[in-house]
Amino acid sequence: MLNTSNNNTRKMIVIHGGHFSSLDGFYEEASNALMKDSDWKIGTLDGFDDILYGGLGVFENNEQIGIVWKESQKSKEDLGLKATREFYENKIRQGKPFNIKLIQTKLDDLMEGKGQTLFEILVEIIESHANITLTLK
Repeated sequence: MLNTSNNNTRKMIVIHGGHFSSLDGFYEEASNALMKDSDWKIGTLDGFDDILYGGLGVFENNEQIGIVWKESQKSKEDLGLKATREFYENKIRQGKPFNIKLIQTKLDDLMEGKGQTLFEILVEIIESHANITLTLK
């Protein structure tokens, strides 16, 4: 679901899909956009979700913000099926501390066309925060 808002009181944060082509690149771009003057960098999906609660970076807890994801179609392709399959396969190869059975199920679902890609997971994480409006461009 794409949320849009004309509320000019929102702080706007821009993620440039043209600046990255991998999940690690996304984390770096999101860290630059959301954690400007902090030493802390995003490095996991959970870490990305945590930052979106606010209070650690460029916005406060529950502050109304807008995220504009430019070149989102490029990101959708870059963080699509192939990247997501590799993401899960790497976790399975690493083994502990990851729940291999759960990850294998997610990989199986993905390969059967039922699972989410990394792009879809990131969008879902953003949209799960009621104070954030996401615009895909």
